[in-house]
Amino acid sequence: MVRNYRPDPVPTTVLDRIVDAGLRAPSAGNSQGLGFVIVTERATRRAIAALADEDGYVARGFDPWISAAPAHIVPTVSELVYRERYREPDKLSPEGEVIEWPVPYWWVDAGAALMGVLLASVNEGLAAGFLGVHSLPDLGALLRIPEHHLPIGVVTVGYPLADRRSASLDRGRRPRDTVVHRERWQD
Repeated sequence: MVRNYRPDPVPTTVLDRIVDAGLRAPSAGNSQGLGFVIVTERATRRAIAALADEDGYVARGFDPWISAAPAHIVPTVSELVYRERYREPDKLSPEGEVIEWPVPYWWVDAGAALMGVLLASVNEGLAAGFLGVHSLPDLGALLRIPEHHLPIGVVTVGYPLADRRSASLDRGRRPRDTVVHRERWQD
């Protein structure tokens, strides 16, 4: 994750390829309940930064990464689209009933699309950072996203500059043998 960018604009064709990578992510039942908003207008990027209280972030000694990023990609997901898809005949249980969702796969698909966007950004020679929607009240209203589509956050995209290291990185990674298991979690 990068939180400092050069001001150089990212070409539209590059942003389209990045979003296309997100669109190729898996989709439960081929529901295709994802959406993306690409934001490059300076005023809108500043408005998003204001929603996230970027001024407070900068006051703590960090770079103004949200407003400075030349592009934002906002992935959205619609539970409604998934629910409607799973009412179609080919998705009903053998008894003709709507299945129970053991996992909300719309969130799984949104995460896969987000990862596609992040990896495609790096593949294009760019850097990216992610800010979760919990830090962005009223993002949907600002971008006029339909109510049934929920933004999951903002991916900032651009050409990287030197970055102040986050204190979160000091935690390091958990030891591999505590998170990777073979055959069974434990005997």
